[in-house]
Amino acid sequence: MEKVRIGILGMGTVASGLVNIMSMNRDIIHSRTGKILEIDKVLVKNLHKNRDVDLDQSKFTTDANEIINNENVDIVVELMGGIEPAFEYVRDALLNKKHVVTANKALIATHGEELEGIAVENGVRLMYEASVGGGIPIINTMTNNLSANDFTEISGIVNGTTNYILTQMTERGIELDEAVKEAQEMGFAEADPSSDIEGDDAAYKIAILSYIGFGQRIGLNEVPKEGITHISREDIKYADELGYVIKLIASSQKRENEIELRVHPTFIPKTHPLATVKNEYNAVMLRGNAVGEVMLYGKGAGAMPTGSAVLGDIIAIAKGISSEAKEAIQPLTKRYQVVNKGYSQYYIRMDVVDKPGVLGYISNIFGKNNISLASVVQRYKHDLVAPLVFITHEVERKNINEALQEVRTYGNVLKIASIITVEKSL
Repeated sequence: MEKVRIGILGMGTVASGLVNIMSMNRDIIHSRTGKILEIDKVLVKNLHKNRDVDLDQSKFTTDANEIINNENVDIVVELMGGIEPAFEYVRDALLNKKHVVTANKALIATHGEELEGIAVENGVRLMYEASVGGGIPIINTMTNNLSANDFTEISGIVNGTTNYILTQMTERGIELDEAVKEAQEMGFAEADPSSDIEGDDAAYKIAILSYIGFGQRIGLNEVPKEGITHISREDIKYADELGYVIKLIASSQKRENEIELRVHPTFIPKTHPLATVKNEYNAVMLRGNAVGEVMLYGKGAGAMPTGSAVLGDIIAIAKGISSEAKEAIQPLTKRYQVVNKGYSQYYIRMDVVDKPGVLGYISNIFGKNNISLASVVQRYKHDLVAPLVFITHEVERKNINEALQEVRTYGNVLKIASIITVEKSL
């Protein structure tokens, strides 16, 4: 029986999930591939650390060359995270004519095009389903099942950590810091959660999906991002009262000659399908000119869901290990201008002095900047301070910025607390 030998770079959460799934479903994998998947070597930092995997100690190494330059290894699985030294290891593995599977969204978003070219030149495959959406087969769906479509929109919840945090803040009324701590204890957030809560992780993922969907490489500096660090219980309370929930949304839209990408907290109507996506779950909505609108839903964080996606790529390679390599995604000949217009409805919350004429003055500033208001909520707070909440009609973000620049100079405005995008109902 033919063996497919695997070398793993890193033995963290996802790698542990991968190894355990391979053991748990060994017979199923064998029946579906006709081959035996065998782990040859695993790169770790500490040979003496206890790990929750059933692997012989002789398989662990601290020398990456025992995997990258190992003639017995057919597939290198990179699960280290980060760009360096992961890029160097993946590049060298491809140059050594080894197939590579990775879950590293930062690596693919930054160096994916270069690495795909190296893979093609060396007759091997580079696969990265697990880099976006955890256990959701979003990349395979776009590149295979829906490959006949011209995609015009990709949007959704692509970070399970922030979705878990926002769910706990919404349903239990806890503060951000407490929700982050719980996410860390559950294994959904890293010890340093900044990449998740500041929006970097989601920006990497929407850049990858945009490349797959639109055939144009997007630089990370072209993805405006805003995380959830400023979201307060007060914003969540107003969202609930107005018929919304707050989610961190990554979106990419193609219109005529433009592509607009954003990562931003968003008021989602409670009637919208994304509003029901809770905790560590992800959901990605695709709009194609043939299929219409499709939503894929599943766990976006955790060892087993992400490990499952990694193993799916390994199995795909193992099935055709002797066949020709898959070609890299071909960029479209048409180039789109990447823009940041931010055309949307907006929620704006500010604290003002509670006296006659203040609301009228601020509304007049909005009107001068072509901002029309869908709703206004004003309440007495304390010490003659009143919170004002506006929901605007659709407008470009620059109009909002220009209006608020003038509003800030008005002495009766004490603080502009929040500006959050509002999604329309489907």
